[in-house]
Amino acid sequence: MWPLRSLGVDKSPLRKAILMVVLVATSLLSSTNLKAQQALDEDQLGAWYMYYFTKKFEQSRFGIQGDYQFRYWDLGRDREQLLLRTGVTYQPAKTDLVLTLGYVFISLGDFGESRASINENRIYQEALLPQKLGSRLYLTHRFRYEQRWIASADVRTRFRYNLFVNIPLNKKIIEKNTLYFAFYNELFINGERNIGNGNSVAYFDRNRFYTGLGYGVGNQLRLQFGLMEQTTNAWQKQQLQLSLHHNF
Repeated sequence: MWPLRSLGVDKSPLRKAILMVVLVATSLLSSTNLKAQQALDEDQLGAWYMYYFTKKFEQSRFGIQGDYQFRYWDLGRDREQLLLRTGVTYQPAKTDLVLTLGYVFISLGDFGESRASINENRIYQEALLPQKLGSRLYLTHRFRYEQRWIASADVRTRFRYNLFVNIPLNKKIIEKNTLYFAFYNELFINGERNIGNGNSVAYFDRNRFYTGLGYGVGNQLRLQFGLMEQTTNAWQKQQLQLSLHHNF
């Protein structure tokens, strides 16, 4: 590039003008970046609206299961996630164990005013083991292994263990007109720390603890309402959960 002085230009005013343009552009970019990375409000109550379904094929050990979830950072305007999950199930002979192979699509939204989103695709393998203790304590152990594809990151894996506890109040089994307590705790562990592009994560991903109340609308249909607290290394937040559980 030719020196400004050799072109007969007074570089002092020009330098000031260039500096002013750079400062304005930097200010605008910083403002936009801060808006896009708006800090998560941990005190704001979120909400998840969910539908779960299970279907066992007649005269077969195979079936399907899945869930569709609409998750919000607030009560219904600021979308956190759209999650669509479906899997094929298999129940080995003479056991209560249910094995699942499935696929998940997720659209992830930013917190706050931004409407930007990224997509995540997963394949998962799952083992579900129900257990009954005493006359009214129903436990379910869920072991899940996920392979995750998120934007341009490397393939990531994650291990999950969930312990569900249901306690019927006015009956000994959960059926039509049964009122019951529902609890669960789920631990998420990342399978690797390096996720590509020079980024890394901790092995501990998150923990979810839930307590709620359920009601048997029918023998194959249950409604639950409760509060879940989700804890990660970066934040802790509470979300209301309204879920419909359909076994048909």
